[in-house]
Amino acid sequence: MLLLRLSMLILLTQPSRSVGAEMKTYSQRAVTNACTLVMCSPVENGLPGRDGRDGREGPRGEKGDPGVPGALGRAGMPGPAGPVGPKGDNGSVGEPGPKGDTGPNGPPGPQGMPGPAGREGPSGRQGNVGPQGKPGPKGEVGPKGEVGAPGMQGSAGTRGPTGLTGERGAPGERGAPGNAGAAGSAGAMGPQGPPGARGPPGLKGDRGVPGDKGAKGESGLPDIAALRQQVEVLQRQVQHLQDAISQYKKVELFPNGRGVSEKIFKTGGFEKTFEDAQQVCTQAGGQMASPRSAAENEALQQLVTAENKVAFLSMTDTKTEGKFTYPTGETLVYSNWAPGEPNNDGGAENCVEIFTNGKWNDKTCREQRLVICEF
Repeated sequence: MLLLRLSMLILLTQPSRSVGAEMKTYSQRAVTNACTLVMCSPVENGLPGRDGRDGREGPRGEKGDPGVPGALGRAGMPGPAGPVGPKGDNGSVGEPGPKGDTGPNGPPGPQGMPGPAGREGPSGRQGNVGPQGKPGPKGEVGPKGEVGAPGMQGSAGTRGPTGLTGERGAPGERGAPGNAGAAGSAGAMGPQGPPGARGPPGLKGDRGVPGDKGAKGESGLPDIAALRQQVEVLQRQVQHLQDAISQYKKVELFPNGRGVSEKIFKTGGFEKTFEDAQQVCTQAGGQMASPRSAAENEALQQLVTAENKVAFLSMTDTKTEGKFTYPTGETLVYSNWAPGEPNNDGGAENCVEIFTNGKWNDKTCREQRLVICEF
């Protein structure tokens, strides 16, 4: 305790040194100086020094240099993994990314097969009465009937005699004579009396005697036999012609033709625009296909199915938009439009095409379609 106080006194009396430097020197020589000061100094009978506690507090010393860092300890082993926490809530949906660039236009794909027929639409309005059909072929002449026996000819009666003439009426009364004239002259004639009444008619004459009966005519049996022979010959000739025509039709219709009633539909298997197809059929002595019934439409469907191509029909609405007519100008008596057709898509669909399912669609006339002619 005494050494500490003495050391503090020395430090306070040392001039021109900083407290930090004195503290450093004192820390190095504290024990030696204490022995020298306490044990070796001469003893004087002076007054004891004042307690250093009442002295002023010296200024704060400078911050010392940092000490040497201690040796680093080894890193401990990692602790065991904690339990897996509960699954968090799903985050909100992010905004859609920008639309990608359009890829390059590739070549158009092949035309797809027509889709299945849609549901049957509501019944349309009753169409106009169609034109009168062509008269049928004249029937065969029937066999001539036998000549009947001639009837009995009545004889003309003779005319009866003329009735008697009625009696003549009595003459009228004679007029009174005239006055007498001068002497020597004739007297004048009195006036004529009125005519007498008409006599009654005469009696009816007797009926005349009947005339003689006419002779019976000859029988016509030889003429009937000749006519029958002629009819049989004609029947054999007609049957021969029918067989020849039937065989010709079979050859002509195979394999790319169809016949309905008196019509024949035929295709060459090639495609052309509507105008060119019209010219081809006209030059061949026919016209483009004009179905007027379900049976004719079915025959055309068989042709386009066999060729697996879509064909043009003859009808157009070039004169009045939306009103399709035949080449003759008649309105349609039959139609088989696909659902939603005709719709004049693009404002330029004035012709008609038939699909392999038999349905119709309006189409631009510049397209090329299968050519089917009607004969």
